[in-house]
Amino acid sequence: MCAAYDPSGRRIRVLIADDSAFMRKLIREVLSRDPAIEVVATASDGVDAVNKVLELDPDVVVLDVQMPRMNGLEALKEIMKYKPKPVIIFSAFTDRDADLSLQALRLGAVDIIPKPGGPISLDISEVADQLLLKVKTAARSNLYALRQHSSLMLQRHRHFRLRVRRAAEEFPDVAVAIAASTGGPSAVARVLSALPKDLPAAVLIVQHMPAFFTKRFAEHLDKLSELTVKEAENGEKLRMGTVYVAPGDYHMLVVQGVDGAPQIKIHKGPKINNVRPSADPLFQSVARVFGRNAVAVVLTGLGSDGAEGVRYIKRYGGYVIAQDKETSVVFGMPRAAIETGCVDTILPLHQIASEIERVVRVRYLSSKARI
Repeated sequence: MCAAYDPSGRRIRVLIADDSAFMRKLIREVLSRDPAIEVVATASDGVDAVNKVLELDPDVVVLDVQMPRMNGLEALKEIMKYKPKPVIIFSAFTDRDADLSLQALRLGAVDIIPKPGGPISLDISEVADQLLLKVKTAARSNLYALRQHSSLMLQRHRHFRLRVRRAAEEFPDVAVAIAASTGGPSAVARVLSALPKDLPAAVLIVQHMPAFFTKRFAEHLDKLSELTVKEAENGEKLRMGTVYVAPGDYHMLVVQGVDGAPQIKIHKGPKINNVRPSADPLFQSVARVFGRNAVAVVLTGLGSDGAEGVRYIKRYGGYVIAQDKETSVVFGMPRAAIETGCVDTILPLHQIASEIERVVRVRYLSSKARI
């Protein structure tokens, strides 16, 4: 069980918005189990949710998407406009609904939890611990950073003009591995959108995200970035100028192929740090294959995933970047990486892409000089 909301013992005040009375009851029961949480009200539609946010000023909102009068995305937009709050989207998603999840993140949602089994499910116990943990994390989130990330993501998405990309080239001498969790989708988008099309490296991303969201996430990033972005496939060879997103619910590694070329291995092993995909095995594998030409980046997120991995990166001579506290929505993962003593530089989000480019070019030119 996580610690209470703050040292004073003040409970986290939560508003639940769902059009199903049955689901409102189940969610209330789950949250009320924890003495650190108080459900202050429920709402049956988006209009009711917005009004109660304005009236009651809750710490966290748990919001369904499919609701009458005003749906969850419209309500989220109103909440973030008039009284910004950490909002967790808790809704039933299918493969066809993955775009809705990305839209919610762009509008400022702090996290997304798919309902198990459909809109009304008796299996809410499957995600009860996750829901409790994410409510507590949301209550501690840096709302200012979240709003800044989301605003920039929307602007870039709206104004980005597609550029002619350089075709993927030879196998890379340098690899950049990026880890992110809560607040990560917009942070990852910010970094990738600022990287140049001629970056002489492959980029690999672990974003803690439900399984059927990662393909759409990769497609969204591909529209924002001058690099080619795709969901990773088992056995494919790494290429310069390409970004590989780990598929949801699968670990992603880099291994040396029989021809000596680095390639991707996808597998569904046990969860690591209670997540799958996990950044630790990716970082460790990138360190083993690329040595001093490995670059690790730890962005906003809950927990300590990636901390053990950065030890490997440094052990093999690589370079580690961590996002700073002020621009992290949740500082857990960057803090854990920094506390290892293996982080080379701590930067605000808007400076990370330029540092990646600088380090990659130095390592790439150095590797070419040795040939």
